[in-house]
Amino acid sequence: MNPVETLETAKAVNPLIQLQNFGQSIWLDYIRRDLLTNGELQRLITEDGLRGMTSNPAIFEKAIVGSTQYQDFLDSLASRADLDAKGRYELLAIRDIQDAADLLRPVYQSTKKRDGYVSLEVSPYLAHDTTGTIDEARRLWKTVARENVMIKVPGTVEGIPAFRQLISQGINVNVTLLFAQGVYEEVAAAFIDGVEKFAATGGDVSRVASVASFFISRIDSLVDSLINDQLKKPDAARKAKLQGLLGKIAIANGKLTYEAYQRIFSSPRWKALAAKGAQTQRVLWASTSTKNPNYRDVLYIEELIGPDTVNTVPPATLEAFRDHGKPRQSLTEDLDGARKTMADLAGVGIVMKDVTDKLTADGVKLFADAFDELLAAVEKNSKRSSAPQTSPQSTSLPADLDAAVKKKP
Repeated sequence: MNPVETLETAKAVNPLIQLQNFGQSIWLDYIRRDLLTNGELQRLITEDGLRGMTSNPAIFEKAIVGSTQYQDFLDSLASRADLDAKGRYELLAIRDIQDAADLLRPVYQSTKKRDGYVSLEVSPYLAHDTTGTIDEARRLWKTVARENVMIKVPGTVEGIPAFRQLISQGINVNVTLLFAQGVYEEVAAAFIDGVEKFAATGGDVSRVASVASFFISRIDSLVDSLINDQLKKPDAARKAKLQGLLGKIAIANGKLTYEAYQRIFSSPRWKALAAKGAQTQRVLWASTSTKNPNYRDVLYIEELIGPDTVNTVPPATLEAFRDHGKPRQSLTEDLDGARKTMADLAGVGIVMKDVTDKLTADGVKLFADAFDELLAAVEKNSKRSSAPQTSPQSTSLPADLDAAVKKKP
């Protein structure tokens, strides 16, 4: 068997590739310099059918702290007194995002702008600042200068109107930190509003792309903790019902959210936009690594597979699904069961709105805390840059700023 046949055979049995048969795209929730320079990202695209990437401050912080791959770049900025830690981080991140977007551009082209995207997040400090979010998203969009980039905006009360405005200007957006079905529906409505406004100004709606990042595992982590608190009480009659809810809420919540997606994007209002070439805002399942070791490590991929969806996963979950994932169209299975699960949760006194409100607030804080740590890491490494270097760094990166922040070819 020749190498081409071997690769094609491997693809045929690769569960990651098989997800495409069910209409789901797999994205990678990770970025680091060596992934872009050593051929690994290209291999994931070619062999595993990877169709996109997402990033956030925590991912960049781990990449900077966990390697020396960014030191040469920070050294190149040592003489830039006009740059604070945030400015240095942005230049570093933009370079990686541009390079990833360039590697994913063939996917963007072959899927007719449906996939091939990389996400870059606005500052988490702006989560409750509509105007600030709009301004920063516009600036990042212009600076990155790649059609296949999405600017990440939080799905907060202040973030949703910013998202609507950005879509109306033809800027691709990944709306993140979604937990509640009701908030998702607000985001979907804002997307349609934005696309309509963009179309009214003569914009090409076929090039507007967005995903709604709906978080999964964090829901089970919080709800399971609330259930376990109740299980400590001596009430045998409730015990079986409570135990039956463990590890079930996130998937049920996701299934009902996907049901809303199908309803919203089959409406006459949407069909009028689709006739002009508009593409739906897909639901993207985020936070899909399994936090509870008692649960199957690919649970939040296997149970959330359906047409027009994306699942963004960290490397370990990607590898686990490649090894033993069992794809099937699971999202539309037993919706009545999903509704009963959510009703049973309410029946034991756990209010889902309280859960999702807390998760959203906690998520904003966690992202801001991660950004604090990221900027501290950049500052620390920048100070190291100003000290005499006794040995060369192991990774060779662009030495000048113009080469680092590349304009669109």
